[in-house]
Amino acid sequence: MNPLRTRWLRPRWLFSHRTVKVLLWAAALIAIAVGANIVGIYFVGSVAGWERWLAATAGYFLVWRLCLYGATAYGWVWMRRRLLAREANKEGERQARHRLVRSEIAGITAIVVLEASLLIQG
Repeated sequence: MNPLRTRWLRPRWLFSHRTVKVLLWAAALIAIAVGANIVGIYFVGSVAGWERWLAATAGYFLVWRLCLYGATAYGWVWMRRRLLAREANKEGERQARHRLVRSEIAGITAIVVLEASLLIQG
C-alpha cells in the first residue's frame, strides 16, 4: 500500500508526546475533581448534605476563584511581555499581537460565561 495514501490513517498529532501529556493531565484533573466530590460526600454523609455545604460555602469559592483569576492574569501579563520582547523587530510581531489578543478575548469570554452560569445556577 502507498504510504502517502495511508498517512491520514495515522495522524501525527494524535500520537505525539504533547497530546498524550495533555490527555493525561486532563484525566488527572478529572480524577481529582471526582475524588474530591466523593470524599466530600463521604464526610458530609449524603449528596444532599454535600450540596448544602457547597451552597453554604459558595462565597469562599468565589474568593478562591477571584484569587485564581488574579494569579492567572499576573502570569499572563508576565508571559505576554516575554513573548512580545522575543518577537520584537521580527516580521511576525504583528501576528503575535493578534494571536495574543484573540487568546485574551477567548479567555475572558470563557471566564465570563463560567461565572454567569454559576450566578444563574445560584
